[in-house]
Order: sequence, then structure tokens, then C-alpha cells
Amino acid sequence: MAKRISGGEALIAQTLRNGVDTIFGLPGAQTYPMFDAMARRGNSVRAISARHEQGVAYMAMGYAKASGRPGVFSVVPGPGVLNTTAALCTAMGSSTPVLCLTGQVPSAYLGRGRGHLHELSDQRATLRSIIKWADRAERVQDAAPLVNEAFRQMRGGRPGPAAIEMCWDTMAQSAPVDLPDAAEPPPPPPVDPDEIDRAAALIRAAKRPMIFLGSGAQHAQGAVRALAKAIGAPVTSFRGGRGVVPETDALGLSSAAAYELWPSTDLAIGIGTRMEMPYMRWGGMGQYVDRDERRKLIRIDIDATEMLRLKPHVGVVADAAEGAAALAKAVDRKGPRPTLDPDRLDKARARSARKIAKIQPQVAYLEVIRDVLPADGFFVEELCQVGFASFYAFPVLTPRTYVTAGFQGTLGFGFPTALGVKVAAPDKAVVSVCGDGGFMFAVQELATAAQFDIAVTTLVFNNGAYGNVKRDQQTNFDGRVLGSDLANPDFMRLAESFGVGAERVDSPATLRPALERALASDQPRLIEVTVPFGSEASPWPLIMPAPK
Repeated sequence: MAKRISGGEALIAQTLRNGVDTIFGLPGAQTYPMFDAMARRGNSVRAISARHEQGVAYMAMGYAKASGRPGVFSVVPGPGVLNTTAALCTAMGSSTPVLCLTGQVPSAYLGRGRGHLHELSDQRATLRSIIKWADRAERVQDAAPLVNEAFRQMRGGRPGPAAIEMCWDTMAQSAPVDLPDAAEPPPPPPVDPDEIDRAAALIRAAKRPMIFLGSGAQHAQGAVRALAKAIGAPVTSFRGGRGVVPETDALGLSSAAAYELWPSTDLAIGIGTRMEMPYMRWGGMGQYVDRDERRKLIRIDIDATEMLRLKPHVGVVADAAEGAAALAKAVDRKGPRPTLDPDRLDKARARSARKIAKIQPQVAYLEVIRDVLPADGFFVEELCQVGFASFYAFPVLTPRTYVTAGFQGTLGFGFPTALGVKVAAPDKAVVSVCGDGGFMFAVQELATAAQFDIAVTTLVFNNGAYGNVKRDQQTNFDGRVLGSDLANPDFMRLAESFGVGAERVDSPATLRPALERALASDQPRLIEVTVPFGSEASPWPLIMPAPK
């Protein structure tokens, strides 16, 4: 039976019907009815506010990455929405389901250009240029169906962010509303048996295949492992697919070890990945490759468009788990297949380990973090020297526990994203690894951590600079440096002023007990790691190696 509710109530009620129990947000004039709807629900929904719109959007993204479920946030339109777009484009780039609920100018002002509060010329079009899907609820009765459509869009096919806006007056109006059942995600495309047979034929003809994983394979651990064992193929990932097959597994390889095997690899199998590492980073970021005839390529991806961006010899448009499972069965059914050469993998690991050991002191710090952090603890990287080295020098042991910005490389995402990770996984350890530059992008969210007791341990590696930029300027521009030196606050006093405990260390040996204490405290903690500028080896030779 229809119940008379406001537009804001309809948006929130239908969002909760879709399984959401946490909404991150900053209230404002155009969104008051939504926040009032949350307030009236009491403990049935967690409402977590922040000190900046970018904070709530990154927290929703971290929540989604850790849980595999959509993260939801709400901000005011115009400048509020624009403050979230770095997080939204990062969610888009890393295939993360995030829902933005926002307002609009009063309906009478839409498209008038009168300069109403927070007006953009076309906010919906702006969002559509950044994210997967965006629309406007024109009437109160439109809200619930649009929320369901947003959930279908976020969860169907390649996951991604969505947004719904509603005009100021419409959100406050009431009308009879029937709330539908929760949305069902559209089924993935069916696996094409002909493409599977073609892929199996390529595998049977190969001698040294290698499997590459992306974030689209995070749910496909069993199927990927079965395929890898069936064809004797090592498995690697650059960022998004890490942990599905750990580097400590007999078939697992770090990206640095995989690079050692790339020249002799005759078949690459990409599962849920754009294949950025082998076809961009190992070949030069300036040269576009849409087809490589030096070795065969099989791609399994739910996004058919990916088959046009990098053309495979066989393209299987399917869910990663379903496609990998079908391919493993097809290989089992028919004829010979490649066999694993453990000695070849061990030699590649040994060669890469010697190179990785030179990236100091970052690797020594990463070894301490790996030793102290539980196997199912979360590591949230950031664009800093230790974060970059973690791409290949930090073994990831469990799916979803390595949280990354993906190809956007969004400086400053790490700390607020880690807060969302911890909200989604309150019983798991969460470590955020930041540089001093990136941490200051969202330093105000220390207040959020303290207010809501979000027990993230944040490591701030302080070298007094945007380290990468300064090194590049010194190296490539005759030593001229501009805009890359930083004048930092006293991080100890700053953290303590927010009510967050803090320690300062200066070596891997002193980090270990500090990190153990921080994780054992189950409280938000900050550890500053002082690192003299220039003492850090460049991590880039193992991220952008010379083409072999």
C-alpha cells in the first residue's frame, strides 16, 4: 500500500531496501530531507559525516572496495558534488560501485542560469562525463525506481559509480509512494562456448602461458586457481587483482618476477584486467598497442568494449569466474596442455628479489608491515615512495586486502579511503601508507577518525617533499625545483590536537614495535616515519622497466 513520504525519504528508504546500512555524508540545504530521513531511522542506518566532501566520497569508495558492496554517500550539489569528482573518477577507473545522492536547484530554476545556490549549468551531464550512470528524479514517485536502476547499473556488467540528483523542492515534497523490492543485478553475458574452444586451442598450442589478473577477478579466486593449475601457468597482477593468487603461492608471482618471464611468454591470459602492466608499462607508456602479434592474447572480461581497446586473439565476454571456470573445464576435456616449470619460476623470483632488495629503505619498511599486519589485514597504498614499492615488494595474501587507486593514480586518496575500509571491516586491521604530501590532502579527516572511533593506523612517511616530483625535477631539468618542497606541520602535535595518538620513528626497527602497539590499541593512530629526502632509491625501474 502506498505511503505518503517525501522525495528525500523515498531516496533513503529505497537505498536501504537495497541492503545498504551505512551512508557517508555532509548535509546541506538541498539535502536536508534525506538527512532527516536518516535521523528518524536511528540505529537502522549508520550515518558517518566527514570534514570535506572528498572525504565522504573516498570513504564510500573504501567501503565498497573492502566489502564488495556498493558504498553510498550524499553531498550538496554544485561545489559539493565537484569536490567528490576525484573520488568518483577513481571509483570509475577502479571499477568500484559507489552511489552519490545529491540535490539540485529548485525545479523552476533548472536550466535557467539564474545563479541559484550551488547551480551548475548541467550537473547531470557533468557527472555522466565522469561516471558510469547518472540521472535525475523529476518527481517523488520517480525516486525509488531510479535508486533501483542505480543499483543495477553499479552492479551490472563492469561495476562503477552512479549518481541520482533531485531538485530542492521535489526532495521536500510528499506524495504516495510504493517502494519496490530491491533491485536484482542483470545477469552477466553468457559464456560463448565457441570462444572458449578457441581459447582452449590457443592454450594447447602454448608452451609458456602466463595469467594476468585485475580487479574484475577479485571474486574469482577458485576459478582462477583451477585454471592456473590446469594449464601450469603462473599468475600475476599489477594492482587491482592482487591477493587472488598470493605471490607466496607456488603459482603466484610479483609483477617484478612476472617481468622476468615476459620475454619467453608465448601466451598471455588476461582476466578482469586492462592489461596495463604488460602492454603499457613494459612497452613504454607513450606507445599505444591495440594488438600485439609477438605473442597470443586471450582476454576474459565482462566489458565487451575492452575487446576493442586491446584486441585479443580470443575474447571471452563473460564474468571472470564463469569464464575462467569454463576455460579450465575445456582444457581438461581436450588433449595436451602446457606443464609448469617450477625451476623457471624460481629463477625469475630470485632475479627479481635481487632487484627488489635494492629499493631501500622502502622494502625494509614494507617487510616490517607485512610481518606485523595479519594475513587478512588491509593495506591501503598511496602515491608515495613506499606505496609505489608496494606494487611489487608487498606480498598480498587475501583477496580485496590491497586497496589501490588504480590507473587514476589519485594523490591523497589513501587516508580517507582507508577510513571507509575500516568502517566496512571493523574487525580487520587496516594500515594506510601515505607520504607527507598525500596525507595533507585529507588531514582534516583525523577529526572523523576520532569522532567515530575509526581505528585506522596511518603511516606518514615524511621526506619533506612531493618526493617523486622533486626527484624528477632534479634529474630531468638540470636540478631546477619548483613547487615540490613542503613545509610540514609537527605531525605529532597535529594528531594529538585531534585526539589521535601518535608516535615518531625513523627506521624499520623502530617502526615494528610502534606498529604493533598501534594495531593492538584498536584506536585511530598515526605513526610518522621520518625519511631524509634523497635517501630513498627510486622504485620506478621495477614499475616502468626498460622493454625487454
